[in-house]
Amino acid sequence: MIRRPSAGLALFALAVGTFGIGTTEFVIMGLLPEVAAGLGVSVSEAGHLISAYALGVVVGAPLLAGAGVSFSRRQVLIALMGTFAVGNLLSALAPEMGSLLVIRFLTGLPHGAFFGAASVTAASMVARDRRATAVARVFLGLTIANVAGVPLGTLLGQALGWRATFAAVGLIGVLAVVAVWAFVPEAAPTGGGRAALKTEVSALRHPQVLLSLGAVVFGFGAMFACYSYVTPMLTDVGGFAPTTVTLLLAVVGLGMTAGSIVGGRLADRAPLKTLCGCLVALAVVLATFPLTVGTPLLAVLSLFGAGMFSLALGPAIQTRIMDIVGDAPTMASAAIQSASNVANSLGAWLGGIVIAAGFGLLAPALVGAVLAIAGLAVLLVSGGLQVQARREARRDEATLVPA
Repeated sequence: MIRRPSAGLALFALAVGTFGIGTTEFVIMGLLPEVAAGLGVSVSEAGHLISAYALGVVVGAPLLAGAGVSFSRRQVLIALMGTFAVGNLLSALAPEMGSLLVIRFLTGLPHGAFFGAASVTAASMVARDRRATAVARVFLGLTIANVAGVPLGTLLGQALGWRATFAAVGLIGVLAVVAVWAFVPEAAPTGGGRAALKTEVSALRHPQVLLSLGAVVFGFGAMFACYSYVTPMLTDVGGFAPTTVTLLLAVVGLGMTAGSIVGGRLADRAPLKTLCGCLVALAVVLATFPLTVGTPLLAVLSLFGAGMFSLALGPAIQTRIMDIVGDAPTMASAAIQSASNVANSLGAWLGGIVIAAGFGLLAPALVGAVLAIAGLAVLLVSGGLQVQARREARRDEATLVPA
């Protein structure tokens, strides 16, 4: 067990890492015109950089998490964040589009594995009934990235060039490496080499883990279906000025921050109930967004609620999966990031389909509501199977008791 006096600084060090990761993942969206102009490509071609990074996350999360099971989590965290830092620094130096695509893919590889290892490390620092709160503190880095890191990175890129932004994120990665080295205590490897890897892979195939990951895909997909098109919704339908949209997106980030904190506290008590409650609330917010988008106060409340209820899912799903897999949480925790990136692509794709089909700019919000309900259905199946398994276990114990 890691000593309590070091837990606060260790969680801060991990949050610095997630702040850097969150910034580099989303800041590219605001800098696409600058990147395209700098590399001499179209904006649509520059958009492939987003997909390349996301693909790196999906591929790298389980592979790197599995490769690190025989090393201490502190060593793994340093190696992953070091790779991330180097990737961003190389992105700032990329001479042309092809090389930048490769670098962005490689930079995305440690993303999910770092989140998984950081979540498990955070949970190991505290008492069992405080695990979700500790994970939420790590996730605060991601939410603060959306509130401050992405806007500031965008402004930096617009003022000094997009390369300056990637260089700055690379330096944040270096700072995170130093902080992890200084504040995260050394812990013994999970051990076992090939046997440990086999256990981790088996845990990843657990039906309850697969159902939980499915809920991640639908739950986060619900948010991304709406969020991917929120700017035209607010300007073309809601009537907001483009300059106001930046402030409204900050409201979403504030909601995410609140959701991470509140979701962590609620998930410490009841992870499954927290997940179900958040998905119901998210479905309501998204379903009513077409009605609230035209009224400034209601639109602000809806955006805050969407951010809050979506990010509250994070600590809860991490805690639930750690409960399911027991002593083999590394690959399953990392797989959450792979699932969330699949959710990103799925939500944006489905939202684009309904717009292209002529259902209007607000239709993606309704798609998001349907996805949230689908995620709830998956969780209800998961919970039902869990109850059934407990009943069967009690029945089996009863039959073994001598008369």
